[in-house]
Formats: sequence, C-alpha cells, structure tokens
Amino acid sequence: MTTVQSVIISIVEGLTEFLPVSSTAHMKITNPLIGVQIDSFEEMFEVVIQLAAILSVVTVYWKKFLDFKSPTFYIKLILALIPAIIFGALLKKHIDSALSNLTFIACVMIGGGILLLFVDKLFTKNEITDESQISYPKALTIGCFQVLSILLPGLSRSAATIVGGMSQKLTRSVAAEFSFFLAVPTMFAASVKSLWDLHKNDPAVLKDTSNLGTLCIGSVIAYVIALLSIKFFIGYLQKHGFRVFGIYRIILGSIVLFLIYRGII
Repeated sequence: MTTVQSVIISIVEGLTEFLPVSSTAHMKITNPLIGVQIDSFEEMFEVVIQLAAILSVVTVYWKKFLDFKSPTFYIKLILALIPAIIFGALLKKHIDSALSNLTFIACVMIGGGILLLFVDKLFTKNEITDESQISYPKALTIGCFQVLSILLPGLSRSAATIVGGMSQKLTRSVAAEFSFFLAVPTMFAASVKSLWDLHKNDPAVLKDTSNLGTLCIGSVIAYVIALLSIKFFIGYLQKHGFRVFGIYRIILGSIVLFLIYRGII
C-alpha cells in the first residue's frame, strides 16, 4: 500500500464511518479501483483506521466518556458489546469469507438501502430523548442489532445500531449518538484482535517502520475527517431522515454489481 492509497482509503473511512452507508463496503469497493493489493497489513490497516475515526466520538462527547460518577453508561456499552464479541468469535470464518466477497457486499448494500427508504415511517412514536433513559435490556437489544452488521458486511454497523435504537423507542438523534458510543468499545476490541492476529501470524509486518508510518498517517486523516462528519450527520438527522442514504446505497450497490459483471473490479 502506497502513501497515496492509504490517504485515499483513510479519507473514505472518515467520510463514511458515521453515515449509515457502511464504511467497510466503501473501503472494499475503493481498494480495487485504486489498485490496492489485499494483504495482512491492508486488512489490519482498515480496522485500525476505523478505530481512529471512531475516537472522534470521544473528542466530541468527552464529558460523557470521562464522567466516572455513574457507571450506568459504561454498563450499557458493555452489555451492548457482548453479542458482537460472542458472534464475532464464533463466526469468524463466515465473516472473513463475506468480507472478501464484493458481490455479497454490494447486494447487502442494496438490501440495506431498501430498508432505509422506509425506516423513518416504521418508527414514528419514539419517546426516548436522552441516553440516560435507555434501559439495560434496550442496550443489549441494540447490541444484538449490531451483530447483523458483523454477519452481513455492507449493512453498516451504524445503520444496524441506529435502526435497533429506533426500534427501542429512541429518537433518531439519540439512536445515532448511542450508536457512536457503542462504536468505541466495539472497534477497540476489533483493533486489538486484528493487531494480535497480525503479531501472531506475520510479526514482521508490525516491525516495518514504513508500515507503521502509513498506519499513523492514515489514522490521523481518518480521525480528522470523521470529526467533521460526525457533527454533520447529527445535524442532518435532526432535520431530515434516512431516505437519501437509502437511495445512495441502492445506486452505489447497483453500480458495483455492474462493474463486477463487466470485470472492471
């Protein structure tokens, strides 16, 4: 992976991480278009820059994350994280296979887009307007929705958890915020696992200073871009719904299927 390629992938990640369009799908689609060769470092790079992007949540909501007076916030995140850890460990082979299948990802993009066309009409009487009102069972249920994005790459972790939140009577903006909060421990766990696997299977990659430099540059770029996009997304959701994202997903998924059919990617 060249520096230019890492910058492009990092920008794509930062722009799409918090949008319900699947940042993973966008990176998998971008890779063949810019000539990225998939190897163990590239796979780890994608996971770690996702964590870097998600750390922007801690920056924006630092008061929430650094308030240690009440443990309920952290308990909710732990409960919501448990399903992802369990199913991620049990179904690793399926997940790895799905992540390498661009046709599957494109189809999931389209299916998720169709769902987003109607999600605003499905949940119209949501009354939970603050994270403190989310009960432990509701947090766990949202975590179960997150599992869908693990089993179906291209669905979007944020889309799955936001829809999960709205199904539990959270307003759009609160569902989005809790989705952001949950992303922090989820991607931290995924990054640690990815780094450990790389250390165990191909330790020389982590000792390569050029790889570490690429990883640092990509992480900083993803973090800065995500910091800007998270504020845009929350503001947009408060005024609009998910329909535009659904349309975008359907169009992009269809284009990807066409490019695959033509042998372009």
